Amino acid sequence: MNLDREQTPSGQFFFTKLAEDGAARRGRIDMPRGSIRTPAFMPVGTAGTVKAMYLDQVRDLGADIILGNTYHLMLRPGAERVARLGGLHDFARWPYPILTDSGGFQVMSLSGLRKITEEGVTFQSHVDGTKHFMSPERSIEIQGLLDSDIQMQLDECIALPAEEKEIGRAMELSLRWAERCKAAFGDQPGKAMFGIIQGGDNARLRIESAEALAALDLKGYAIGGLAVGEPQNVMFDMIETVIPSMPKDRPRYLMGVGTPDDILGSVQRGVDMFDCVMPTRAGRHGLAFTRHGKINLKNARHAEDDRPLDEESDCAAARDYSRAYLHHLVRAGEPLAGMLLTWNNLAYYQQLMAGIRAAISEARLQEHAEKVRAAWAKGDLPPRS
Repeated sequence: MNLDREQTPSGQFFFTKLAEDGAARRGRIDMPRGSIRTPAFMPVGTAGTVKAMYLDQVRDLGADIILGNTYHLMLRPGAERVARLGGLHDFARWPYPILTDSGGFQVMSLSGLRKITEEGVTFQSHVDGTKHFMSPERSIEIQGLLDSDIQMQLDECIALPAEEKEIGRAMELSLRWAERCKAAFGDQPGKAMFGIIQGGDNARLRIESAEALAALDLKGYAIGGLAVGEPQNVMFDMIETVIPSMPKDRPRYLMGVGTPDDILGSVQRGVDMFDCVMPTRAGRHGLAFTRHGKINLKNARHAEDDRPLDEESDCAAARDYSRAYLHHLVRAGEPLAGMLLTWNNLAYYQQLMAGIRAAISEARLQEHAEKVRAAWAKGDLPPRS
């Protein structure tokens, strides 16, 4: 499948803007292991696997980069073991770019007992209860052992709503940790470390975080601490608030987002990169994403529907299997259900991003976004009478 992939890998990391439409940008990140077309959606391969998918399938769908997670991989199989086995690219058989999340969000959300100090965070594994310590330096060390191409700073991500004092404390700690991560990362040609803007839903703190990180002259910048329970309008407000303080010549990454509407709205406000477990998790739970909206294959009304999910899709899972068959697989608890629906969902997300890139190039993103939103607003089409 050809989804306008451009391959101009180089020995350095750099970002090129290729087109603009309002605040939206189409661009390309070049690095030794390949080029990343932006706006980009990064399938989440938390533990070295995009669940229910072969990675060559993920590549064929149009993904230029996948995401791995420091927290999960340090617990099992262990970063040192992955390094001895050739690094995450060889281990997982994905020779293209990989971004690793620092593990900060998972430490805060998944671990048991945890204690945060200036030095780092001591936490209890959700796997076996063992205690671990992660400092900014250790997070970068683990990501280096994994040999990821884009490494994220360790930060403290707090749930919203929260008091301004607590948001400010976590933001300032994250800034100090960013400085330590930068020092630990050093100079690695062809690789990048991204800083993470925090500040919750407080505009003043967001701007302060963005400006301080910009002064560190990093290769890319992420907006963290959103999509953690706040309304969509708050998320969009924070993006609009912080974008002017982010360097124009560096990639902008919105972490953990999201729905197609979240992505469209964020691209329209100037974001370049996204990741989210939604398409893979939804697929494992019987939910399909299509041009027509969401389709819940658990519903009995699909039991005798011989239509595919999307007869015009390039993806075989969407085009060649009936809704009735997919419904049967879901209701029977067959593993193939999650495989086919995850395949469909990731195909839809990559098609969504390809459409967004084309629309930016042709200066018609607003029109394109309205059409996508209108189709989703109709929801699942009823069966033929």
